[in-house]
Amino acid sequence: MLRGRRAEYEQLDELLDAVRRGGSRALVLRGEAGVGKTALLDHLAERAREFRVCRIAGVQPEMELVFAGLHQLCASMADGLARLAPPQRGALHAAFGLSADQVPDHFRVGLATLGLLAEAARDQPLLCLVDDVQWLDRASVQALAFAARRLRAESVAIVFAARVPDEASEPAGPQEPAVTGLPELAVTGLPDDAARELLRSVLPGPWDERVLDRIVAETRGNPLALLELPKDRTPIDLAGGFGLPGSRALTGRIQQVYQRRLLALPPQTRRLLLVAAAEPGGEPGLLWRAADRLSVGIEAATPAIAAGLVQIDHQVRFPHPLVRSAVYWAASPEERCRAHRALAEATDPRADPDRRAWHAAQGTRGPAEDVAAQLERSADRARARGGLAAAAAFLARAVELTPDPARRQERALAAARAAHHAGTPSAALRLLSIAEASPLDRSRRGRADLLRAQIAFATDRGADAPALLLKAAQQLEPHDVPLAREAYLEAISAALFAGPQATGCGQLEAAEAARSVPPPAGPARPADLLLDGLTALIGEGHAAGVPRLKPALAAFRADDLPSDEGLDWLWLAGTSAATSWDGETWDLLATRHLRLARESDQATALPLALTTRIAVDAFAGELTTAASLVEEVRTVSEAVGIPCPAYGALTVAAWRGHEADHAGLMKTVVAEAVRRGEGSALIVGGWTKALLGNSLGRYEDALSAAADAADHPHRDTSAAVGWALAEYVEAAVRSGEPERAADAFRRLRRLTGPSGTDWARGIEARSRALVSADPAAEAHYREAIDRLGRTAIRGELARAHLVYGEWLRRERRQRDAREQLRTAHEAFTAMGMEAFAERAERELLATGEQARRRTVETSGELTAQEAQIVRLVREGLTNPEIGTRIFISPRTVEWHLRNIFGKLGVTSRRQLQGAGSRA
Repeated sequence: MLRGRRAEYEQLDELLDAVRRGGSRALVLRGEAGVGKTALLDHLAERAREFRVCRIAGVQPEMELVFAGLHQLCASMADGLARLAPPQRGALHAAFGLSADQVPDHFRVGLATLGLLAEAARDQPLLCLVDDVQWLDRASVQALAFAARRLRAESVAIVFAARVPDEASEPAGPQEPAVTGLPELAVTGLPDDAARELLRSVLPGPWDERVLDRIVAETRGNPLALLELPKDRTPIDLAGGFGLPGSRALTGRIQQVYQRRLLALPPQTRRLLLVAAAEPGGEPGLLWRAADRLSVGIEAATPAIAAGLVQIDHQVRFPHPLVRSAVYWAASPEERCRAHRALAEATDPRADPDRRAWHAAQGTRGPAEDVAAQLERSADRARARGGLAAAAAFLARAVELTPDPARRQERALAAARAAHHAGTPSAALRLLSIAEASPLDRSRRGRADLLRAQIAFATDRGADAPALLLKAAQQLEPHDVPLAREAYLEAISAALFAGPQATGCGQLEAAEAARSVPPPAGPARPADLLLDGLTALIGEGHAAGVPRLKPALAAFRADDLPSDEGLDWLWLAGTSAATSWDGETWDLLATRHLRLARESDQATALPLALTTRIAVDAFAGELTTAASLVEEVRTVSEAVGIPCPAYGALTVAAWRGHEADHAGLMKTVVAEAVRRGEGSALIVGGWTKALLGNSLGRYEDALSAAADAADHPHRDTSAAVGWALAEYVEAAVRSGEPERAADAFRRLRRLTGPSGTDWARGIEARSRALVSADPAAEAHYREAIDRLGRTAIRGELARAHLVYGEWLRRERRQRDAREQLRTAHEAFTAMGMEAFAERAERELLATGEQARRRTVETSGELTAQEAQIVRLVREGLTNPEIGTRIFISPRTVEWHLRNIFGKLGVTSRRQLQGAGSRA
């Protein structure tokens, strides 16, 4: 047992016990180099004798070899690949270079990794140990962290060991590990008593207690430092005032010890160790082939092995990563170049062209177009395997080696795009600055500006993005019309997000500028039609814009819509359909967008697609389904590490009448919207707050919120403004402000009139009834019910019955009022619109009738995820399909179903599918 680690042992033993009982756990051991993380992993492996144990360690030179770490970990589980669903199996095959049939989306690879771990643990618990995660390639870390976050009931444990940076002690520091959000155990230095005991075990002869105290203090109880630093000191040093220099970081001091030990070795041995340190794969055959090219014989290994600096058998291993680092950085730049050149020459160009290209690049000190071209080909291969971060790294090194300035700019732009798509905006901006170091021609200037704007929009969706995108579009217009038209459409989209918060360029400025772009040379793409329609809508209003949008919406509804164009623009097309009050098209496009996002496995596209679908379902009164999708948005956002959009949750909370939930969400939405300059969130928030206020009968609050959402120039292109104006009319009428109600109705008519759909005409008729004199109102109420009854907008239909019933009661037509109010109450109750149902109930009571309350009997409350699973079971999905949909393993689905059966008092999926009212 390690000294001073009782608390850590207890926590690790608890982790293993939980997995033995059928649970799953993930843990990150985080601490400085040498503090004992690897020893704790050794302890886990020793204690997990009945487990299947898989273990890997990251090494810095291998960080750019995409999925190298994951391949190493999963190699021992290859027997489980055949049991995965074909899409997941194909994703891993593509990630590991076994198939060129598809580009593996990192999200699908993560899901496949989760499935493979669950399969590997089917017969015995599984323990995965990942050491030095900071040196693992980014793609592997993302996949393993994704799987670790989704573990629940698979009998799997994943334990990562990650280094805390110790100042700037190495020439190349570790990347930020992507294992945030997991439970952590901070591994610190040993307690003083244990540190002294360890120190006495390695010090020869007598010692001075004051010296021991100083060593313990300066090493902060770091076990590796306690073991290694005193070894190079003499007994006189130890007895007479041994002190450690305090100016260097501890990691650097430990490396210095190893470097002094290295200098005592023969030159040929040092050369052999350098080749071993430069090649992370640890293959002895490659080491000997490279050493032979440097005229180093096998006998050179003996002194290094005797000094405890390396082990060579079936694999080349260093006792600690700091030994490898010390060996590598102790060499001169020219010595490192020679070692890499030898490794490049010794690497089979057919079997491992990427490793060969990387070594060749590291072995080149000046411009070399042939090596840069090899790296560019490696980048293409990495991109084809989903390794965008690796592609960016290969291209970045290619940029450094490219002699021709124009070609260097092209490669820098390509590297910046790859870094942006890999989700590393800071790296992308750095590469952009390299491209811009010398003057760009107008075409490259436009592409650079476009990429800079896209990075800004993806990072913040803020107020600055529209102006940046507009500038890029104008730069591109003379050189690349199709790309310029897309850039103008992106500028309009960004301006819609920014809304009233836009700075420098709002939607009107973007639309006016887009008028100058030439038409497409060939047949108009759906995106071209959408640009033309939105330009007219924003610049000329609904009367001119809605007819121009209809061809665009028809193009996006077409069966032959290309998938990539659908993924790029269906959100904007769906928003345009909602703005046009075309509920049928909005529904169809939302369904298509979500299907494409699921099929493409572009997880980052899912939250937006789900949010649109939530809004459609909420208006249709499908609040249970919408709430389930809200939970899915949270799940996806957590899984892929992006902020969770709150629009859907706000909409559902408002329609349900859940005041506390809505208030909590609004605080977050307002704070984030102001910080980012995302004014559209404020418009949606204002509309939902007005909807909630009207449902609760707090009409003055609703009026204030509706005014906040609607009273601003150039907001009419947001669908939420039209919805807010309808709330405005009702709230103003109920608040006794007829003039404000009449003004809001006039503005509403300008939005609903050009559409002519039953949704638009129904809302217009209901609002007209509210502002009409009493004798004229009834015909408009009936028209509203008739028109909305022909749509899927069930929530607004129920509200038409409600306000008609309220009017009838004031007209003292109690029997007619009861009929309308009863219809409204039953509809609201069935849809789960609790505040509106209570408002209808109060009106019914005023007519002298007691509302009949529906009750739903359950044997227990389902969690949000359990309700999600029930819905998917009723859709006919299998456990693997459910797991894929909500990002958990099939075994976790089984575990949830057992809990669901117990809560609902059923014993089979068939009973669950038939128990519609019980969940």
